[in-house]
Amino acid sequence: MAMSDPLGDMLTRIRNGQRGGKSVVQAPASKLRSNVLEVLKREGYIRGFKTSEERTGVSALQIELKYADGHPVIQEIARVSRPGRRVYSKIKELPRYYNGLGISILSTPRGVMSDQEARAANVGGEVLCRVF
Repeated sequence: MAMSDPLGDMLTRIRNGQRGGKSVVQAPASKLRSNVLEVLKREGYIRGFKTSEERTGVSALQIELKYADGHPVIQEIARVSRPGRRVYSKIKELPRYYNGLGISILSTPRGVMSDQEARAANVGGEVLCRVF
């Protein structure tokens, strides 16, 4: 059966992996997932990720989770825009998450970027998720 929310599935895998103390979690690969992971890596929430081929035509992402003093760096990760309710925001109306300590990840016409990068580029879009 097809997955209705692939990005939400990946975020849940990250959340569950960190609660279980895993160093690496695995998720099916896609361009959107890779772009979101690139933003998380740039912002320092994960160590990194790499794409590996499971079998012919099927790729998977190996996500290296990050811990500080034995505690997960990502304290909260939540999907905002879901398949049943899309959430779009103009850049001037985008709220700061945890007073600027957390980030929102947006899908904009210029690509997937964090809220800080979107403010610098003065472009709004679909709010994919929030991370703190």
